[in-house]
Amino acid sequence: MTRDDDVDGAMVAAVRAFGRFYTRQIGLLEEGLHRSAFSLTEARVLYELAHRDRLTASVLGQDLGLDAGYLSRLLKRFEDQGLLTRRTAAGDGRRQVLALTPEGQAAFAPLDAASRAEVGALLARLPAADRAALVGAMARVRRLLGDPSEGLAEAGLTLRDLRPGDLGWIAHRQGLLYATEYGFDLRFEALVAEILAGFVRDFDPARAGAWIAAQGGEVMGSVFLAPAEAGAKPAEAGAMPAGAGAERASGTVGKLRLLYVEPAARGQGLGRRLTAACIAGARERGYRQLTLWTNDVLTAARRIYAEAGFRLVESAPHRSFGQDLVGETWVLDL
Repeated sequence: MTRDDDVDGAMVAAVRAFGRFYTRQIGLLEEGLHRSAFSLTEARVLYELAHRDRLTASVLGQDLGLDAGYLSRLLKRFEDQGLLTRRTAAGDGRRQVLALTPEGQAAFAPLDAASRAEVGALLARLPAADRAALVGAMARVRRLLGDPSEGLAEAGLTLRDLRPGDLGWIAHRQGLLYATEYGFDLRFEALVAEILAGFVRDFDPARAGAWIAAQGGEVMGSVFLAPAEAGAKPAEAGAMPAGAGAERASGTVGKLRLLYVEPAARGQGLGRRLTAACIAGARERGYRQLTLWTNDVLTAARRIYAEAGFRLVESAPHRSFGQDLVGETWVLDL
């Protein structure tokens, strides 16, 4: 756990500056939100009541982090104004379910419309690519700060084809992540860049494919399928098992390459989903075998490969990327 005195003061200042900038951008400094009679907290409570069914005061307070006494007074004020009703929950006389009245819905509607219009105007100032980047960055902030609602399924993660900008991003992220997590030096990022450049240069859709996991415009992971190349060096492209030369030469062996998942998206099955997509793509392209080369320190990836049916056929120590490693060749018969 990082102690407060371990945090860079410049980073603290940057986060505070962003908070001041963003609250000004979306009008949170106004006396009433969107020039209404409601404060930001009141408007947020109305939003939750308008969008959630069978909501209780305790759950509402917990989800919004509001003091119970303050929330109780706020809800009582809404009730006195005819905006809110309470009813006893079916089967539990101790719980009261909250709901907006028609008057409450009418009070919330202009707030919601004003917010949509304000955000729409903000996004309209940006080119399409910048809009996607902004939304992706916001989703990333939510994930990094532990927003429980920012899950992969809910946020609409999809697998798509390569787009401009993906290659540089993937090389950057893999270089950074492998340096941070395994101590790999710059030669690993250079290798990733070389592999990606060769993938595009030699791309044949009948023999190769790419699956990019994207969420809100942000890349969350990727995997690539390519033909197994004759004469490839283990540290560059992945060693082939003994006796596989004939099959490789005949074009029946494909190679799974560069599987990675962003830390914020791990533990939710994305690595398995990407691996399964690559395997299905290999079968669709007529490959009889799929191979990959990895290192024994990549325990999470190795577990995914084993669960997908790959078998370890060869391992050998080597010195690469500034580390002493054990390289492994895994094979899956299709």
